[in-house]
Amino acid sequence: MTDAPELRVLRYFVAVAEELHFGRAAARLHISQPSLSVQIRKLEHTLGAQLLERTSRRVELTPAGVVLLEEAHRLLVGVERLTAATRRAAANGGGGSLVVGFQANAAAELTPRILAAFQARCPRVQLEMRSHDFADPYVGLATGSVDVAFVRPPVLVQSWLSMETLFVEPRVLVTSSESPLATRDRVTVEDVVDQPFVGRRAPEYWRDFWLAVDSRGPHTVRLGAEVVSVDECFEAILSRRGVAFTQASTQRYYDRPGLAFVPVEGLPPSPLAIAWRNDMEAQPVRDFVDTARVLAALDLVPSATPAVGTPLAATIAAVAR
Repeated sequence: MTDAPELRVLRYFVAVAEELHFGRAAARLHISQPSLSVQIRKLEHTLGAQLLERTSRRVELTPAGVVLLEEAHRLLVGVERLTAATRRAAANGGGGSLVVGFQANAAAELTPRILAAFQARCPRVQLEMRSHDFADPYVGLATGSVDVAFVRPPVLVQSWLSMETLFVEPRVLVTSSESPLATRDRVTVEDVVDQPFVGRRAPEYWRDFWLAVDSRGPHTVRLGAEVVSVDECFEAILSRRGVAFTQASTQRYYDRPGLAFVPVEGLPPSPLAIAWRNDMEAQPVRDFVDTARVLAALDLVPSATPAVGTPLAATIAAVAR
């Protein structure tokens, strides 16, 4: 009987299948590209099936690869939830718990209000906030390591994913205060297309949104640095390796000497959404989403526009999958 593949190798395959690029997948996994290629070849030998079509220009899933990706997702989510549930039961004697995923400043000023209101509503539920870097736009939902998450669309639409926009806020340009751009009252994308940019080391569709690729016309992006976190991004900007677009609320949470935040005209805004897995929905998740929905309607985030109830397609550039 053929040995079953290890979970570690399945995670490697999922990264390659989602990125369709060995270099980006290796960076996401923090391993070398040659090592990743060897592991995928071994997996194909183990299963007796070709999983990927590789050329010098692209990587594509074979029919067997499509099946494995679906089954691997299901298995890995189950393992993550099994592990998390066991640990939570051990930690709190079997009481309820909720893990909330987030990136950067989460839902800005709305975050502590949602958390406080939820704890008042569900005092017996143990609440945990879990931070994720730019590599995971799903903020832990895809792996099942979190129960609900604050996400920054666009994200690829998945059958297991439910999402509701809470508010929409402008994007701004972050640059060194020593740059001539820092003296401007506002800029357009056209004004900065020749600048080197700090890119987020993330799936291409998400990285491109934050590089404003769709608003650059014929101009290609000049990458000055790639980063995985807000702190790394700002360090790159301070060292004059590039500029970056970010949501307006970032200034209130991460401003520091040497940085300048400049409004951008004509750039589509950034939505902030509450997201959860609809295939594993539990009562604490429903209570948390309801709490977020109610508070978001109160217009508590400066410069943002509440968007609760707005259809998903109208507020994010989601890509059907």
